[in-house]
Amino acid sequence: MTEMQKQRASSKDETEIQALIEKWAKAVREENREGIRADHDSEILMFDVPPPFLSRGLDAYMETWETFFSQAEKPIAFNLHNMEITAGEEVAFATAIGRCVNVDPKGKREELEFRLTMGLQKIDGRWRVMHEHHSLPAE
Repeated sequence: MTEMQKQRASSKDETEIQALIEKWAKAVREENREGIRADHDSEILMFDVPPPFLSRGLDAYMETWETFFSQAEKPIAFNLHNMEITAGEEVAFATAIGRCVNVDPKGKREELEFRLTMGLQKIDGRWRVMHEHHSLPAE
């Protein structure tokens, strides 16, 4: 493969990954659980802000979204910006800054800006999320 062909392939992969992430974020805003899990591998490893800090497997990953939905202001705000994607032939990673709004049990509204990192692998020609990491800056 020539250098130009590699660049075109990488650009195509980056575009596919960006669309996958945007579709996932839209599913979160819509509380669409099937959409959230759609491109995640069955063996996903996730590091999250609220406990459990580590979730392994798609069922455990989806349980973390129930916690999020129970604490999120409605309608759900879940917006990403500053997305950067680096894609090789079989693996890729993406980073972004996100915003969401939580409401604590006393009704206090909390706007959060979080960091998102995703690790992806191309399996049978399709990008799959293998690792997802959400974090908040330390105060």
